[in-house]
Amino acid sequence: MSRAGKIAPEQLPYEVSSDALWKLFDPGEDGLIRQIRQGISVEAKGTAYVVFWNVMDAKNALEKLNGYNFQNRYLVVLWHQPEKTLKSKDDLQARKDNLAQLKMKHGID
Repeated sequence: MSRAGKIAPEQLPYEVSSDALWKLFDPGEDGLIRQIRQGISVEAKGTAYVVFWNVMDAKNALEKLNGYNFQNRYLVVLWHQPEKTLKSKDDLQARKDNLAQLKMKHGID
């Protein structure tokens, strides 16, 4: 059954603040998190990417927070798998080519 057009139970509340996410994923304020990016498009609302400084902190967050009730929503914490979000290998190659062009344009190695 498709969930298109419905609010999935694993979505974050739309009004969740970045500060609340920082406190949830780094409660000790130990500097475990490098970056949090919340989805702002219609398709990405209710999602966030949390980037950790090291893989062990990410693994601990996944183990401790997957299924956690946060602001009356149960979180689904997953590893980021960009290859699954792309429609084909051609998309992946096009994105890699675009990234290479942007790096050249801005002088990034």
